[in-house]
Amino acid sequence: MQQGGNARTGVERRTILKAAGASLAVAGLGATATACGGGSGSADGTVTIRYAWWGGEPRAIAIKKTIALFEKKYPKIKIKPEFTDYEAFWEKFQTQASGGNPPDVFQNAVAFLRKYDERGVLMDLKTQADAGNLSLENFRNGVLTAGQADGKQLGVPVGANTMSLVIDLKAFRKAGVEPKFGWTWDEYFDALQTIQDKLKIAGDTGYFTIMYLYDLYLRQNGKAFFTDSALGFTEDDLTQWWEDGYKRVKSGLVADPKKIEQVKPKSGLSAGLAASEFTWDNFSIRYEGEGESDYGLAPIPTTDGKDTGQYLGSLMLSAFTGTQHPKEVAQFIDFMVHDPEVGKIMGYDRGILATTEQYEAYAPSDDPNKGVKAYEEEVAAAGVLGKITPHPSGADVIEAAFLRIGGEVAQGKAKPADAARTLFSEAKAAFAG
Repeated sequence: MQQGGNARTGVERRTILKAAGASLAVAGLGATATACGGGSGSADGTVTIRYAWWGGEPRAIAIKKTIALFEKKYPKIKIKPEFTDYEAFWEKFQTQASGGNPPDVFQNAVAFLRKYDERGVLMDLKTQADAGNLSLENFRNGVLTAGQADGKQLGVPVGANTMSLVIDLKAFRKAGVEPKFGWTWDEYFDALQTIQDKLKIAGDTGYFTIMYLYDLYLRQNGKAFFTDSALGFTEDDLTQWWEDGYKRVKSGLVADPKKIEQVKPKSGLSAGLAASEFTWDNFSIRYEGEGESDYGLAPIPTTDGKDTGQYLGSLMLSAFTGTQHPKEVAQFIDFMVHDPEVGKIMGYDRGILATTEQYEAYAPSDDPNKGVKAYEEEVAAAGVLGKITPHPSGADVIEAAFLRIGGEVAQGKAKPADAARTLFSEAKAAFAG
C-alpha cells in the first residue's frame, strides 16, 4: 500500500485533536434460527417491523428520531424499537434467534456475520439491492466490505472507525516526544521509554492484550489474526508478542495490570497511570470525560515505516432472512444509511458516517468529533487503509479469550508459551462451535 507524502512528517495539530464517539464493543453468543417472520401486518396494508440495537440512552434517543423521520416518509411501515446494552442484546438475540423470531433489522458487527449466517439468520442484502429496494453505492473508503463474507452482503455499515493510538498530549509534550506518521514500533517504544524516564509513568496501558491491535501488527507482517476459517498466525508468533509485552510490564514501560484493574471502569490512560492507549478512534470520548489532561489521536506504529495494517471497522445493520417483509426491511436500511437528515441526527455516535450522503450532511462543530474526522481523513489520505479480513464463526469468543488470557500473561499468572497454547486450544473449540 502506498503512503502519502506526509508519511515522515510530524503529526500536525489538525491530526492531534481531541476525539470522541461511541463504542464498537461487541459480545456474542451462538444461535440457530428457523425462517418465520418477526414483523406483522394489518388489514390496511400497514406493516410493522422490529428494529433492535445495543447502546446507551443517547443513542436510543437519536435512533428514535430517525425512526420518526422514516415513518413520516413511509406511513405504511411502522417500526417497533428494541434496545439494551450490548451484553444483554446478544443474550436476548440468542434466545430470539433460537426460537426463529429475531428482529427484522438489527445492529451487527463483523465478529458475528459468519456465526449467524451459518445458523441461517442473516439475509444476503444483495438480493434486495438487485431488486432496487436498497442502494449499496456511495460507501466511503471501502467500508462496505466490512459487511461482506463468502460473497454475500450480510450487513450494511452505518458508521466506520479505525484503530488508533490515544495519547496524553501534555505527557508527550513534556517529554519532548512527537508522534510521526510512519514511525516504527522501535521508535514508539523508545518514545515510551523517554516518557518513563522523564515523567516516571508507564508509557502504555497494556497494548498486547488487544486483539485488534495484534491484528494490525500481523497485517504489517503479511499475516492477519483470522483467515476465512482459522487463526492466521502461529503459537510461536503469539508467544513472542506476549513475551515482549510481559517484559515491558516488568520494566514498567507498560502499566501494572493490577493498578489498571483498580481504577476500572476508568481507563489507565485517563487515570494517569500511562501516557498512551490503543483503541478505536471514535471510542475516545471516555478519556476527555474521565481524565484531567488533554488527549489526542496519534498514528499507529509500523514495522516497515509505511504500512500500519489499518482498515475500517464498522457497526452495521443486518436483516433476518426469514422476515415477512423483506422489501420494507430493505427500504428501512436504505433510509438509515443514506438519508442526509438521519446523518445529521446520528452524527458520529456509531462512528464516522459510512455513506457520502450522510458524511457530507453532518459537519461536527465540537473539537472531539472534529478530531476523529481529521484523524480518519489523514489515515485515508496516507493510503494505508486495507480491507478488513472477514472473521470466521467463533471470532467473538476468541476476542474475549485473547483479552482474558493476555491479561493473565500481563499479571504473571500464565507463561506466554502456555498462554498461547491455551488460546489456540480455545480457538479450536470456538471454531468447532
